[in-house]
Amino acid sequence: MIAGSAKPARIWLGAPGSYSARKRLTLTFLSFLLPLLLWCAVSYLPFVWHPLVLISDPGQVSYLQKGMRLDRKIFNDEVANAHAASEPPPQGTPSNPVYLPAPGEVLRALWTGMFTKPAERDAIRLPQSLWHSIQIIFWGFLISSAVGVPLGVLCGAQPTLARLTEPFIEFVRYMPAPAFGALMVAILGIYDGPKIAIIIIGTLFQQILVIANTTRRVDPLLVEAALTMGSRNLRLVRRVIVPAVLPQLYRDQRILLGWAWTYLIVAELIGTSSGITFFITQQARYQHFDNVYAAILVIGIVGSATDIVLALIGRRLFPYAKAES
Repeated sequence: MIAGSAKPARIWLGAPGSYSARKRLTLTFLSFLLPLLLWCAVSYLPFVWHPLVLISDPGQVSYLQKGMRLDRKIFNDEVANAHAASEPPPQGTPSNPVYLPAPGEVLRALWTGMFTKPAERDAIRLPQSLWHSIQIIFWGFLISSAVGVPLGVLCGAQPTLARLTEPFIEFVRYMPAPAFGALMVAILGIYDGPKIAIIIIGTLFQQILVIANTTRRVDPLLVEAALTMGSRNLRLVRRVIVPAVLPQLYRDQRILLGWAWTYLIVAELIGTSSGITFFITQQARYQHFDNVYAAILVIGIVGSATDIVLALIGRRLFPYAKAES
């Protein structure tokens, strides 16, 4: 072999990623397909897991009932005992625990929950529960942003204000928001007020720090040029600093909105039960875990769809900003 003719080793780590739109789309599709295939394998292939047996015929075993799930070893012992006693043995099919429904069951529950009217008039419906939760997220994040964005920009633009406020904000942000739940109920009542407050507490302090750090990334030469041309104080912030950081600030808000969703479940457990959390806890109480997975899936779909829509809006608002990879 001629020296130097060997192909260079392919770099897997540390190399900058530059992918075509088709390859990015393929990788995105695979990121969802692979977990789904694993879930299907665990659900539909008995030799993968299936530690239980779903009883279809209890035979002569008194404590067994049709639809009951039984440990496979105990089931085999009962079958052996029935054969030894010359009695009809119990029958069943391999099954997973009740808390792990198959993908088909979850999709059926999702369709039924979203588009089928329940027989009971007072039944908790998934669409109404989801809409209530969306309102909690909207008002909580709106109030948080109304306070956090201006304060974060001012902290990033004014070092004295940052030194005065950020140490306390750093201290408070390590306090878990749910710890304020009892206090919020005492102040705001048992309905939606404390839930919105928990969303605000969970996102506000993080928001101030993230936006302050983003504001500090403004090119110093740009600020110096504006100062030379006479811009001062709030005019400098309004005309120079905010327009310079607006695309990144918009991306920060998209990320912080995701944090608001993470506080939703805990927030809705405070005071009166409501929203999609109440739907999930009620369905879990009656072991309708297909409905539980369906509700969790809806949260992921709504959150991802919201982020995609906001990303598309961001591209229209800030076409001059560097595209995200």
